[in-house]
Amino acid sequence: MKKYGVNELRKMYLEFFESKGHLAMKSFSLVPHNDNSLLLINAGMAPLKPYFTGQEIPPRKRVTTCQKCIRTGDIENVGKTDRHGTFFEMLGNFSFGDYFKHEAIAWSWEFLTEVVGLDADRLYPSVYLEDDEAFAIWRDEIGIAPERIFKFGKEDNFWEHGAGPCGPCSEIYYDRGEKYGCGKPGCTVGCDCDRYMEVWNNVFTQFENDGHNNYTTLKQKNIDTGMGLERLAVIVQDVGSIFDVDTIRSLRDKICEVAKKTYKENEQDDISIRLITDHIRSATFMISDGIMPSNEGRGYVLRRIIRRAARHGRLLGIEGKFLAELSKTVIEGSKDGYPELEEKKDFIYNVIIQEEGKFNKTIDQGLAILADLEESMKKKGVKELDGQDAFKLYDTYGFPLDLTKEILEEKGYTVNEEAFQTCMNEQKEKARSARKTTNYMGADVTVYESIDPSVTSTFVGYETQECDSKITVMTTDTELTEALTDGQAGTIFVDETPFYATGGGQHADSGVITCKDGEFVVEDVVKMLGGKIGHIGHVTKGMFKVGDTVTLSVNKVQRADTAKGHSATHLLQKSLRTVLGNHVEQSGSYVDKDRLRFDFSHFQALTAEELAEVEKMVNEKIAEDLTVSTEIMSVDEAKNTGAMALFGEKYGDKVRVVTMGDFSKEFCAGTHVPHTGVIKAFKIISETGVAAGIRRIEALTGDGVMKYYLDEEKTLHEAAKAAKAEPHKLAEKIQSMLDEIKALSAENEKLKDQIAKSEVADVMDQVVEAGDYKVLPVSVKDVDMNALRTLGDDLKGKIGSGVVILASDMGGKVNLIVTATDDAVKAGAHAGKIIKEAAALVGGGGGGRPNMAQAGGKNPAGIKAALEKAVEIAKEQL
Repeated sequence: MKKYGVNELRKMYLEFFESKGHLAMKSFSLVPHNDNSLLLINAGMAPLKPYFTGQEIPPRKRVTTCQKCIRTGDIENVGKTDRHGTFFEMLGNFSFGDYFKHEAIAWSWEFLTEVVGLDADRLYPSVYLEDDEAFAIWRDEIGIAPERIFKFGKEDNFWEHGAGPCGPCSEIYYDRGEKYGCGKPGCTVGCDCDRYMEVWNNVFTQFENDGHNNYTTLKQKNIDTGMGLERLAVIVQDVGSIFDVDTIRSLRDKICEVAKKTYKENEQDDISIRLITDHIRSATFMISDGIMPSNEGRGYVLRRIIRRAARHGRLLGIEGKFLAELSKTVIEGSKDGYPELEEKKDFIYNVIIQEEGKFNKTIDQGLAILADLEESMKKKGVKELDGQDAFKLYDTYGFPLDLTKEILEEKGYTVNEEAFQTCMNEQKEKARSARKTTNYMGADVTVYESIDPSVTSTFVGYETQECDSKITVMTTDTELTEALTDGQAGTIFVDETPFYATGGGQHADSGVITCKDGEFVVEDVVKMLGGKIGHIGHVTKGMFKVGDTVTLSVNKVQRADTAKGHSATHLLQKSLRTVLGNHVEQSGSYVDKDRLRFDFSHFQALTAEELAEVEKMVNEKIAEDLTVSTEIMSVDEAKNTGAMALFGEKYGDKVRVVTMGDFSKEFCAGTHVPHTGVIKAFKIISETGVAAGIRRIEALTGDGVMKYYLDEEKTLHEAAKAAKAEPHKLAEKIQSMLDEIKALSAENEKLKDQIAKSEVADVMDQVVEAGDYKVLPVSVKDVDMNALRTLGDDLKGKIGSGVVILASDMGGKVNLIVTATDDAVKAGAHAGKIIKEAAALVGGGGGGRPNMAQAGGKNPAGIKAALEKAVEIAKEQL
């Protein structure tokens, strides 16, 4: 059998499946696209999920890939064994509702035996114990003796991940020979030793699990095949482990050369050699996909990997920076399959050098402190490092917790991770509350202050709305970065931009920045000190790095709508000065694609006639289709032409003057329409006061005016429909309805009074004698306060001299009234004092004058007690 190299095997696999009608797609980025369930791509099928679920239509029903993958679940074991690694390449052939078990099994056998040339007698298939169909295909179609087909249970041969598509697997094992075995009797497929190595895994996605282990058959059955490229190379090259295959071995040898060590001489050295070999592969590929070292998410995985490798370099006695040099060997070995490595080699090299440099600055101090802490633990006889100490190492010296754990583990110590996490959470909380820290200038401290002051930007958006330019600087929310990748938010700075940054009352442009495979959506644009223009937004696909040439494209519709509004403010200002007088000065404005707002000095609200005149004048100038021209001149020249400057504004030596026919001339740096007719129409929708002597007009232009009138028309028709009238007769119908409502309301009040009176027609037998005076307590249902007052006056007339106390339960709320005759007040009666104590018993309060008081409450159940209390107090007063 020929000992093919890794790059040859990759090519052979992809070409074989292309010959079977598959589309060979290049590896997807390690950064998952629109998939929050993953930090990093960890399997060949992971980026193809939308095709399996049916969310997206695949470019072809048959696809083949060699996918770069990273898994960090076993990172603690990397280096300690020959088996574990974080980076690997996954060969895959996929069917989206096309071929199924017969073809998948036949092609896997054909590739391994006929293309690669593996000995068929050393290959052993396995199937899920209930998958009789796959067993029969292996036995009858491929011709494998039944005793050589192994049946395994769900744990080994059934792929599922909670609810969703799932199915049985069929794996193929290769017997590598006794030299790799454990030598135990009965050693066979499924043994934990390295003799029988799984090389191929066919997953037959044929069921849907509802999450409760109830399975239904899928209409669209899929094939998801996975085969580790490095594993295949181990078998084909007949070597001990992935660290011995051709491309990885050349990297391993380079590390030995740099460290002046020989592999397989010292077990501790071998651990470090293997760890560095694996980690520098991972780091190189991650950086090539735009992942940058940081303290969270996938950036933290990268930082951890680089720092672990750097520390193991020290354990091998390597001095200074060495990892970036090793990345060159990785690139050289893998650029055949991944040309992006070669394209981005300088970028990869620089990122690794920077990160290793950061770590080198602090590692010696950190190691010395950790050694002191170890000594202290030894003296105290404790085996666990305090979490606060571990956090200090992380926060001050850049030691990831994993690194501290790893170093201590080698000496038999552990770390209090819970206390570490508490410190971490406290620090995050402090950082959150400190975000508004101000610098010496009194402005908010931001990441932008770290940018080199010499960086500047040129705005070219007057001439064009699309241009190519070079990225000079990028930031995340918290730090400068060399790259931004899929899903990340950040800010991009370039040499030249067509994007207008918020300023002069005009809202920023939006749009996109694109490169070969990437897209960045621009949500806001801000101008900063030194003329820097920052494009704030997020990456929707691919990656961007400093130095890339990108295409910047402004959203033309938004720009056009904003320009209409901005030009309209110039016409508005001149119209206001013409109608109201030259005391009108602009004191602020805001224009975006939807509306405009204009603040100006004036000392009273505009009359309806003034507003109509201003609006009419603006629309006349729009209809005249005045030419809008711009000119750059000195401030003095501009003022001599009669151009309006913004009151209190500081201008540079040169200013831009915008002229509209012979009507308006203003200093302005904003974007405008070429001639006023483009604005189409202007409509004032409100005029209000915002401060002493300052008025505000809000208005619409262009299509916004049409939409406004359509909305108004829709409202008019809805109102007419509700009033059962034609729109042109709506006002007449409303007046008629108001007259009717007024008449009915008067009738209603009259009826309520009559009902209340009829309810208390025979209440005189409830009168309580109080010397020469009478006290009358009455409870009625559903009578409001107005009717209660009328009733009180009526009953007061009936008793002649004394106090009337009325209570009403109005749907769960209590109304109380106490009223007293004049002679009763002279005798000592006080309605306000009576009601105060009575109201407390219905859960309320109130008060009033001696002759009249009212109160409310929320407990109708207390009405009886309240009336009794009121009578008691009234008797005492009289």
